[in-house]
Amino acid sequence: MQALYALSQAEQPDLQKEEKFLNASTAQMYDLYLVLVDLLTEIHAHAKDILERSQQKILATEEDRNPNLRFVNNEILVRLSENETLQGSLKKAKLKNWRLDNEYVVLIYDELVKSDLYEAYMSQPETNFKTDRQFVIDMFTEFVAPNDKLYDYLEDYRITWLDDLPVVNTTLVKRLGKIKPNSPESTILPKLYKDEEDRDFARDLLRRTAHNDEEFEAEILGNTPNWDQDRIAVLDKILIKMALCEFLRFPSIPIKVSINEYLELSKEYSTPKSSIFVNGVLDRLVKKYKKEGRLNKAGRGLME
Repeated sequence: MQALYALSQAEQPDLQKEEKFLNASTAQMYDLYLVLVDLLTEIHAHAKDILERSQQKILATEEDRNPNLRFVNNEILVRLSENETLQGSLKKAKLKNWRLDNEYVVLIYDELVKSDLYEAYMSQPETNFKTDRQFVIDMFTEFVAPNDKLYDYLEDYRITWLDDLPVVNTTLVKRLGKIKPNSPESTILPKLYKDEEDRDFARDLLRRTAHNDEEFEAEILGNTPNWDQDRIAVLDKILIKMALCEFLRFPSIPIKVSINEYLELSKEYSTPKSSIFVNGVLDRLVKKYKKEGRLNKAGRGLME
């Protein structure tokens, strides 16, 4: 969507340039995932550092000498901190965010230790792998994912990350939930693409929508006769064209799936009434294409 919008606004449209943008921004989504996992390991490292320094005090208290080690010994956090595959991925991507901006690590840790969640976890008579895992999931969902200052930092660091944040947060929570005592290091590190078909889809959608722009533009003009064409939002047109491309050029994608996806995008990125307009145009065109026999969807239920 962003690449097609840039194409529509450019004085000299360059599809190859926008394809590079698409590939780069998709790769950066994985960087965001790595950065957030690394944040958990740095919070853990910060806690260990505080513990070590407290034990070196000249006038150490009883609590300093015999601290509660439950957080620093949390099995999930220990595994993440010792995950060589994760460290290799961070090094390869040259991601050192929390070594350079440690204030966010300290901020989140300080909020965490004052919380009821932390107090309840630290005061349990005993814990196991399952309770350790649930605590890390709760820590992430309650103190990392919704943190406004962290959100501002991520926005300043890389603007495209804000669009990726919801799906990355959800993926990270799912991955944490899949870690088991015998899980390999790769469990926390999903593949960016499911397979080659998944990798090719975004590129093909961009290319086919751009190459068929005139055809899709004509379809929109022919099915919005009562609308002032100059007042139709540019983004609405782009979303409709992408949906038409999926209808006519991607036989494996169900009609309902395409419509639902683009309605959600219109609600998120376009005008308040865009979803109503987009839905009306797509519904009209689907009926037209069905009547003309142009919806060559392959597979059970794909015409629904």
